Amino acid sequence: MRILIYSYNYHPEPIGIAPLMTELAEGLASRGHTVRVVTGMPNYPERQVYQKYQGKFYCTEEQNGVTIQRSYVWIRPQLGLMTRILLDGSFSVTSLIQALRGWRPEVILLTVPPLPTCVPAALLRLIYKCPVVISLQDILPEAAVKLGILSNKWAIRLFELLERFAYRTASAIGVISDGFIENLMGKGVPRDKMHCIPNWVDVNFIRPQVRDPNPFRIKHQLTGKFVVLYSGNIALTQGMETVIRAAKLLQDVPNIVFVIAGEAKARQRLQTICEECQTNNVMLLPFEPRENLPQMLAAADVSLVVQKRNVIAFNMPSKVQLLLASGRPIIASVPLNGMAARAVSKSQGGMVLPPEQPDLLADAILRLYHNPAEAEAMGVQGRHYAIQHYSLEQALDSYESLFTKLVGKPPAVEPPTLRPEEVTTGH
Repeated sequence: MRILIYSYNYHPEPIGIAPLMTELAEGLASRGHTVRVVTGMPNYPERQVYQKYQGKFYCTEEQNGVTIQRSYVWIRPQLGLMTRILLDGSFSVTSLIQALRGWRPEVILLTVPPLPTCVPAALLRLIYKCPVVISLQDILPEAAVKLGILSNKWAIRLFELLERFAYRTASAIGVISDGFIENLMGKGVPRDKMHCIPNWVDVNFIRPQVRDPNPFRIKHQLTGKFVVLYSGNIALTQGMETVIRAAKLLQDVPNIVFVIAGEAKARQRLQTICEECQTNNVMLLPFEPRENLPQMLAAADVSLVVQKRNVIAFNMPSKVQLLLASGRPIIASVPLNGMAARAVSKSQGGMVLPPEQPDLLADAILRLYHNPAEAEAMGVQGRHYAIQHYSLEQALDSYESLFTKLVGKPPAVEPPTLRPEEVTTGH
């Protein structure tokens, strides 16, 4: 099939939806499909266009069998309501032009958020006369309102209208958890329009490795330490103050070190909190290059998933799959009724705690510190669960099957392979 992936985020952005869409696009291309990606100039998580792409309005690249068409985005480091509208609006306009530059797709996969991209996607559906599948990563504006990010009543109304428009004009909606299905059915979206396809992990790339010695540990002088790791986005939903206050409670245990890897501005904020708490066992580091991610995850004795108590229940951070695949135990300080809690509990790959309670987080870390066999068993179980439920190959199968159904095109059939005993010679 000819597949157009319409995603604001893509490689080389290191976290969030970008690695997922990159793996999906390259995976579909490796299966013989023709894939192009319409995306913005890379800017996440710093919210500043990467130096290589600055000053460009459009550019096209080829990578691992995928055509990548990038377009200009109006981006500012400080994100408020107006800058968010201008960012989403600029991408919606400039990306439409890129989407029209190229071959006609047979199916379009659109990632949401951002919500305004549903408008150019609907236009492309009419122009190309092809189905549009939404990959729904978050439910807006509901999540933004719950977190207090969006409070303007006119903006809320506008985004609600866009949300209904997106669901109505989509041919199918891929949701990342059952909680999304429950929410959308309550808004009148037909059940048969939704398909649960969890976010995935490349279990061949993210895999258990030796903890010690480890290049990441050696580089940061962590050899012999008990490393509690948080790596990823540090935003309003995380509540990293809980982690730092837990570190303060454990700073008399000399071998325990907290490692937090994130974007520069977030690290500056956390450094201020560390100074206020007078912690001496927290190490704040920049993101590792994507190719070094397996080593960093393997360096952990415990990996953290942290959310605030007001995070909406259906929110499912994609880091859960990564951490399970790494074979390290997880401590999830998250709302107990949320999808993250459900995923960690079902996997038996870690512990789930109520959010924003540093004392409980510190106690859980101490428990695994004193019980390495229990920690090891959790890591093994988590890895097994990731392979069974979150592998990239399963996601590729699901999307390929959905696309095939919508396009009405039978999947390619591999030619039969003859066994040696079946091969004969003739005159």
